[in-house]
Amino acid sequence: MLATLIYGPRDIRVEDVPDPEIRRPTDVLVRVVATCVCGSDLWPYRGITATKSATRIGHEFVGTVEEAGSDVRAIRRGDFVIAPFAISDGTCIHCRNGMHTSCEHGAWWGGKDEYGLPVDGGQGEWVRVPMADGTLVATSEAPDDTLVHSLLTLSDVMGTGHHAAVSAEVRAGSTVVVVGDGAVGLCAVLAAARLGAERIVAMSRHADRQAIAREFGATDIVAERGNDGIAVVHDLLSGIGADAVLECVGTKASMEQALGTARPGGKVGFVGVPNGGPELPLQKMFDDNISVGGGVAPVRAYLGELLADVLAGTIRPGRVFDLELPLERAADAYRAMDERRSIKTLLRPEVVA
Repeated sequence: MLATLIYGPRDIRVEDVPDPEIRRPTDVLVRVVATCVCGSDLWPYRGITATKSATRIGHEFVGTVEEAGSDVRAIRRGDFVIAPFAISDGTCIHCRNGMHTSCEHGAWWGGKDEYGLPVDGGQGEWVRVPMADGTLVATSEAPDDTLVHSLLTLSDVMGTGHHAAVSAEVRAGSTVVVVGDGAVGLCAVLAAARLGAERIVAMSRHADRQAIAREFGATDIVAERGNDGIAVVHDLLSGIGADAVLECVGTKASMEQALGTARPGGKVGFVGVPNGGPELPLQKMFDDNISVGGGVAPVRAYLGELLADVLAGTIRPGRVFDLELPLERAADAYRAMDERRSIKTLLRPEVVA
């Protein structure tokens, strides 16, 4: 089968690799219908995080179960499934507490499972899914192809944006600022609107992203950055600042912007993967009673409620995909996102079942 590997900075290759097999009785094999490139995939692509050897990459995919192990009960052959970006058993104490990303037996796509067996990356034609009952969520029937884009966002970016909003305690009537206009930031705008925020300020300098932010529920757009951006936000919000700020980038500058736009007593929900040395200014947080929460999003915990809204047509997070390419052109997908010619790129394997 074909799968995507990263060899080093800006070196993405699609190669033939061995077909996956059932290795444990709790495994299933999924034929991938759609996968994509994540903003966090750009950190190793840009060389910000090191790649020591050729590594399978990708952690977002949806597809059809073609084979199931003897101990799999909840997932059946023929099911259309959504794969969260973390593998989890669904039964350990952390999973029961809704923190599936801290599963005691968990693993990551492209890594190794708890038995030391290699796990496929999501950007391929097929994926062996360990602990399928705890990891995957099946739709009640095969979805129409028009829903695939939105269903794919539930693997990561929509759930991650939602986690930012939940961590910042967005509720009906909240004023919200979203820092970051990538797919996660745009989904955070949608999540805040879904939770009833009254005013949503999206910080963005790009017209195409601003348009989607507006479509998703942003009431205001601020293009300025740094202290200028903070000043504009305060002017918009009567000099007070926001009840909730959703940080969706992961750099020192983005965290400074988030903390600078929160009101005294406000909350910051951060989901940007930390890169670039973000530090928390404890004195400011203490003086202004600003709380910071969030982290790696347990998207498995949110899948039920978000899936229901996607299937009902209440939300359409798939609008963040503005480019679609065949899997064989994965390198082009990475270049498009790296050069900001694409917000998020969907990849379609061409597989005969």
